[in-house]
Amino acid sequence: MALFESYERRIDKINEVLGSYGIASIEEAEKITKDAGLDVYNQVKGIQPICFENACWAYTVGAAIAIKKGCKTAAEAAAAIGEGLQAFCIPGSVADQRKVGLGHGNLGKMLLEEDTDCFAFLAGHESFAAAEGAIGIAEKANKVRKKPLRVILNGLGKDAAKIISRINGFTYVETDYDYYTGELKEVQRIPYSEGLRSKVNCYGANDVREGVAIMHKEGVDVSITGNSTNPTRFQHPVAGTYKKECIEQGKKYFSVASGGGTGRTLHPDNMAAGPASYGMTDTLGRMHSDAQFAGSSSVPAHVEMMGLIGAGNNPMVGMTVAVAVALEEAAKAGKF
Repeated sequence: MALFESYERRIDKINEVLGSYGIASIEEAEKITKDAGLDVYNQVKGIQPICFENACWAYTVGAAIAIKKGCKTAAEAAAAIGEGLQAFCIPGSVADQRKVGLGHGNLGKMLLEEDTDCFAFLAGHESFAAAEGAIGIAEKANKVRKKPLRVILNGLGKDAAKIISRINGFTYVETDYDYYTGELKEVQRIPYSEGLRSKVNCYGANDVREGVAIMHKEGVDVSITGNSTNPTRFQHPVAGTYKKECIEQGKKYFSVASGGGTGRTLHPDNMAAGPASYGMTDTLGRMHSDAQFAGSSSVPAHVEMMGLIGAGNNPMVGMTVAVAVALEEAAKAGKF
C-alpha cells in the first residue's frame, strides 16, 4: 500500500532529492528524525488534523534534510524543510512551477528571524484554518526568538472574530473606525485564555478601510492572505492597499498570497480554461504579493489539487515553524 496520496507521481522526485543528501529512502528519512527525538508525523497532524498523509511525510523528509544539512537554528531548519516540501510537488504542477514548497520554507524562516516583528493571517473572514496556523506559531516560535513575534488575525466581521477568539483562546480586539477622520479606536480587548494563545490578537473589520487601519495599528511586517470567503471584498484589497501605503511610508512589508485555484474563479467566463484557469483571486494575489502560493488557505484537498501536499496554506505556516523549532531544540540537546 502506498504511504501517501499520489505516491507514484511523487516518489521519483522525492528519492532524487533524498539521494542528494545521502538518504536512501523515505523510511530512512523517518528513522533519521526519530533518532533525533522528533515525532514529525504527529506534530503535523496536531496542527491540522484533517491534513493528508503526504503532508506528514513531506515534513518528515524536510526535517531529515535539515538534520543532514546540520541546521542548528530554527530559521535555517525552516528553509531546509522547504526543500522537503518542494520535493513533494508533482512535476509540472502549479505548485512545482511556482516553487511553493521553497516558498513555505522561506516564509517560515522569515517568521523565525528577529527582523520580523508582526505576522498577520489576513482572512476573508476569521477562519479555523487561520487559527490553526496561528496556534502553531504562537506556541512554538517564541521558544527560539529573542524578541517575541506578534501574531494577529485580521478578517471581515466582528462577530466572527469574537467567536474564533473565544473558541481558540485568543485575545479579541474590538475596534471602531471613524470614516470621517480616518482614526481607528480600540473599543475593548478581551483575552479568552491566560496562556500563549492569548498573545494572538484577533480583529474583525467592517470593511477594507478598517482592515488597512488595523494593519497599520499593529505594524504588520509579513502577512498571508486567505482565499475563501469574500476574497475580492476584503483580504486582497487590504493587502494591496496596505502594500501601497507601506511603500509610500518607506516601510518594508512582505505580502504572501495564498494563491487561487480551480473553483476560485468567481467568473463564469474563466471556467472555459478548466484547471488552467485561476480567475480573479489569483489575479488579485499576483498584483500585491511578493510570493504566491497555490490553492486554498484552509482546504487540504485544494492545495493537493495544485500539486503540493494536502494541507491548507495557513496551517502549513504553523507546521513549518513548529517543526523548525523542534529541530533547533533537538540540535541544542545534542541529538544531531
